[in-house]
Amino acid sequence: MNEIGLPVAFLLVERETANTGSSPSYVWSATTGCLLTTRCCGYGSRRHRPHGLARRRFCVPVTGQRVVRRALGRRMTRLRTASGMSRRDVAEARLGISEPTLHRIETGKVPVTGANVRALCWLYGADQSITDALAELALGTSQQEWWDASPVIPEWFKLYVGLEASASRMFGYDGEIIPGELQTPEYARAVFGAEQPVDAEAAERHIKLRMQRQQTLFARTPPIRIVTVLGEGALTRSVGGEQVFKGQIDHLRRLSGEDTVDIRVLPFSVGAHAAMAGAFRILEFDDPEDPDVVYLESHVGALYLEEQAEVDEYRRIFDLISKDAVPVAEFR
Repeated sequence: MNEIGLPVAFLLVERETANTGSSPSYVWSATTGCLLTTRCCGYGSRRHRPHGLARRRFCVPVTGQRVVRRALGRRMTRLRTASGMSRRDVAEARLGISEPTLHRIETGKVPVTGANVRALCWLYGADQSITDALAELALGTSQQEWWDASPVIPEWFKLYVGLEASASRMFGYDGEIIPGELQTPEYARAVFGAEQPVDAEAAERHIKLRMQRQQTLFARTPPIRIVTVLGEGALTRSVGGEQVFKGQIDHLRRLSGEDTVDIRVLPFSVGAHAAMAGAFRILEFDDPEDPDVVYLESHVGALYLEEQAEVDEYRRIFDLISKDAVPVAEFR
């Protein structure tokens, strides 16, 4: 997969709402160029939170214009729905926002101006505190992160980079390859080499960015929870030769000793299993307004699934294979 590095810097910002006195889910920080969220549990109150983990306040950066657009679009859709207005009603209100434009705003496809957000909030009857917060959030819809302008990173992968930077938990299955976030540089170089890239320099840039992403991913505060199930084929295919592959296996065992990393192996002896259709990622977010996402990747594109039934089905598949998997430290 084209998994890239993420520079992440953030600043805790809290703002009380006029009505509830509680902190809002998101605040855009012009200082850091990030959308920030304050939440009350390190791994959230949903399933898979590690046993005995203390509850505490923290902030998680929500980075990248595509992720900010996604967050703003959902909130604007919720306001419109609560007001009882259709997209056609909004277009007929003569705010200068057409029905197709409103659709693109709500689905996170385009940058949004603060003026348009304020006009829509006025139409929907939103109070001043909500209007100000959403108008500030609109600033991030045109804020470019380094990956947005990178010619190395394909367009379809840029959303994933932002989502991963914001996720609280990541669950994944790979049957044939060690995933990018767990690869050594030598293993990654062998993987890219097997694809016989036309541009060798671009491949080296991918490897460098992948290593940068790993450093940031494992240095996050609070750390992201990573649970990975690997097919036995991923641990028996000697990618890069004996020395490179041994270094990769040793690296997996070291990582699995971290409190927030759980790497498991699905043995061949299991036979048929629930994930035989292929690799997938489940990205989970603590804020209920940001739906969890299933990420499916091919050589030329990716699919992002957000419907609750779709995500639940992949969770069910992951639970099934997890029951048959063994910790990597115990494998062989």
